[in-house]
Amino acid sequence: MIELQRVSKRYPNGREALTNVSFFVDRGEMVFVTGRSGAGKSTLLKLIALLERPSRGTVSVNGRNLGALKARHIPAFRRQIGVVFQDHKLLADRPVFDNVALPLVVAGAPFPEISKRVRAALDQVGLLGKERMLPMELSVGEQQRVGIARAVAGKPALIVADEPTGNLDPELSIEVMRLFKRFRDVGVTVLVATHDQHIVREFGSREIMLDSGEMRGGDPDPLPSLVANR
Repeated sequence: MIELQRVSKRYPNGREALTNVSFFVDRGEMVFVTGRSGAGKSTLLKLIALLERPSRGTVSVNGRNLGALKARHIPAFRRQIGVVFQDHKLLADRPVFDNVALPLVVAGAPFPEISKRVRAALDQVGLLGKERMLPMELSVGEQQRVGIARAVAGKPALIVADEPTGNLDPELSIEVMRLFKRFRDVGVTVLVATHDQHIVREFGSREIMLDSGEMRGGDPDPLPSLVANR
């Protein structure tokens, strides 16, 4: 589903956020990307979601080399990916329904389809019935679940989540991660960046560890271009 081969990312200011990173994530797998702040976790997710392009190496998602993807095809590609942010990035002046519907509206889906998918997504995260509430009327945990509902409303094959529990207490963090596990259980590939080792231990999924932009730990893969085990 996801394959990186010797990927590096250097920003215009000269900072190299990733160096020679290689790994493979199988379809329907949930994997944690771990490391301290500044280790390169967010950059890695941005490359996979095609919000950034690598300086060197190859990023492939669902069999497609993202480096060969033409600009006009990028919006369609991004609609196949659900992105969850730490700070929710919700529209404060719009109700929950509008926030969850936003990517579907941008994609030009008809309103009956939008309404059906929004309600289904809110039901999946336990917020059905709160469609008309504003984000500020919700708890922090509920706001994060709205962000997750928005990410899954388009029925993506892949979810990438950047520190989705960073602002939550331990109990809410586990609750949010259980939602991701439920999506994994129905075949969605889930990639979660986190610095919370408690969550990693709790859910027991494979871990890709970054340290100053380089991979650490793990046994080498028999294939020479891959570092992490499948």
